[in-house]
Amino acid sequence: MFGKGVWAEAQRRGWERCAETQVVGDGAAWIWNLAAEHFVGSHQVVDWYHATEHLGKAAQMLKGEGTSAAERWFKMCETALYQGHAARIAEELTAAAEGEPAIAEGLKREAGYFANNQRRMNYLELREEGWVIGSGMVESSVKQFKSRFTGPGMQWSRAGAERLIPVRAAIMSQRFGEVWDAAYALPPN
Repeated sequence: MFGKGVWAEAQRRGWERCAETQVVGDGAAWIWNLAAEHFVGSHQVVDWYHATEHLGKAAQMLKGEGTSAAERWFKMCETALYQGHAARIAEELTAAAEGEPAIAEGLKREAGYFANNQRRMNYLELREEGWVIGSGMVESSVKQFKSRFTGPGMQWSRAGAERLIPVRAAIMSQRFGEVWDAAYALPPN
């Protein structure tokens, strides 16, 4: 359902007329499955913030939370990650897991994240080609959208929220008139 909705909106915006396209995600498999189904041939990119968040978790596990060693390791690996060396980070974490049984499971999980997404983490190359490496602009819009429905004193029934969400979306996308006319089948002025 979600994938079909995203695809419909992409079509409305002329996605198919673009010479090159991009899908940015947090690294979750379901996102790449949707991209493979609906956005074949698009550049797939793991959001930089999410990638560094995983790197930070690995640094804390490996070097200790809040330590200067963790900060140094993080900075060193952050540079390597930006240069497209996610596979090297995965290998280092996998090797470290062998010598650290207490944290092996967590290190292997983070190693898997970098290994599974390494082709989507060529950040330097992507930036040089003019592609975005983060989803901050989209996430900011989502926060604005959400704030309208979850502000102090606001309570919505499910039915009420479901009726208002399309209105809010139309306002934020500057398509209110078009959506209103379609919803109520009003003749054009």
